Amino acid sequence: MLLPAARRDALLDRLRRDGRLVVKDVALDLGLSEDSIRRDLRELDAAGLAVRVYGGALPASPAVADYDTRARVARDSKTRVAEAAVALIEPGATVLLDGGTTTLALVDALPRTFAGTLITHSPTIAAALLHHDAEVIMLGGRLFKHSAVACGAAAAEAARGISADVFFLGVTGVHPSAGLTTGDADEAAMKRVLAERAAETFVLASEEKLGAASRFGILPLDAVAGVVADLDGDAALAEELTRAGARLIGTGARRET
Repeated sequence: MLLPAARRDALLDRLRRDGRLVVKDVALDLGLSEDSIRRDLRELDAAGLAVRVYGGALPASPAVADYDTRARVARDSKTRVAEAAVALIEPGATVLLDGGTTTLALVDALPRTFAGTLITHSPTIAAALLHHDAEVIMLGGRLFKHSAVACGAAAAEAARGISADVFFLGVTGVHPSAGLTTGDADEAAMKRVLAERAAETFVLASEEKLGAASRFGILPLDAVAGVVADLDGDAALAEELTRAGARLIGTGARRET
């Protein structure tokens, strides 16, 4: 009989390997009761290591950590995603930028001479654009400090007054079955409003977000124009995401459509 700690380690190994966990299957394989597996999953969920869903669990995204911690995670991957995303921006375009550390990397990759219009609901992103030539429009509202973005009714109302050619959407999870997710319900709602205001939406998906999920859904994979994904040669996950409706845009030498 596996001890509780060993059971939880086994469950995490399966999540990392398979990208999902079905309670009935795991209980049968390990010779344990479904109640025991559910209890372990509740503990893993409470510890931020898994996301419970109907019938099982999905891998939890590490991208729900605090802002300073996220800024230190997967820096090279975020740079690759940012450079691929900048290549999608047409000269003179009106670009809507989400908050988050991958979007901040996009700002770093964007030439300062870009002469279009940049709209954001993130004071952090707006401040990073101070020395760019582009016109910068900032949407206000209640500050959601975890992601340094404006959310709530005032922010949503402000967003409904603008329109953009392209929106770069930040997420904490990109998963074949869970779709595009984030860790806060109000932030998820704000992201949906912003996506409605752009002709095209592209997801910024650095490596730590791929194959992971968070609590609140934003959009299904087939509701966006593309996912700029730093998959690092993970052909199995790429195939699953494509089957689920994602149009993948790779980074660097791995770029594809």
